[in-house]
Amino acid sequence: IKHIRKLKDKKYRDESNEYVVEGVKLVEEAVKENAKIKQIIVCEDTTRTYEIPTHIMLEIAKYECISVSDKIFNIITQVTNPQGIMAIIEKNAQNAKIDYTQDIIVVLDDVQDPGNLGTIIRSAKAFNIDTVVLSLGCVKKYNEKVIRAAQGMLFKVNVVTKDLKYFIPYLKENGYSVYGTCVTNGTDISTLKKNKKLAVVMGNEGQGISYDIKKELDKNVYINMNDDCESLNVAVA
Repeated sequence: IKHIRKLKDKKYRDESNEYVVEGVKLVEEAVKENAKIKQIIVCEDTTRTYEIPTHIMLEIAKYECISVSDKIFNIITQVTNPQGIMAIIEKNAQNAKIDYTQDIIVVLDDVQDPGNLGTIIRSAKAFNIDTVVLSLGCVKKYNEKVIRAAQGMLFKVNVVTKDLKYFIPYLKENGYSVYGTCVTNGTDISTLKKNKKLAVVMGNEGQGISYDIKKELDKNVYINMNDDCESLNVAVA
């Protein structure tokens, strides 16, 4: 129980190489995607667990399961309205390799809000984008709010961390045009023809794309919108 509680801390997650997912949907996605599940914790209170479908209960029975009281589950939960189930999962040992034949790659430059990152990961999968690249200064993908906002898509999207200073030139070497969401000298995105291989760089919520990365862009693009609205949230954009 102490171990689970300490996994709320990023430093401890890094040391133990584990993180927590919570809720029926996220545990089900972890099972479906063959994540490295170390343990599954279930609340023994039937008012919590009655919502867990039978087929999921049968699947989680294949793993090491721990049953805890309602009182204990309330101590270890990270959500306001817990569903009575969580899993401890081993992190990927290293970043997965990037497939440089795919049409579109999303690149995030120091995005800080975990809700934004989780939403972007979820949206990427919705639009058949398989890779999201994070700068070294981005919020970490195993943050509990990122995991919740991604709604299980963290298991389905290749999310890797790179030093963009070296990564963006490498993208160009692999045939990608690199466009950044920057209004200055930008082109209305609706007027563009889609390049065969495109990397789209989205910037920090407050500062936008950093100066060093702007210098590497092939084109600045913007979304044309009503003049009364100054900007869009990065996840919406």
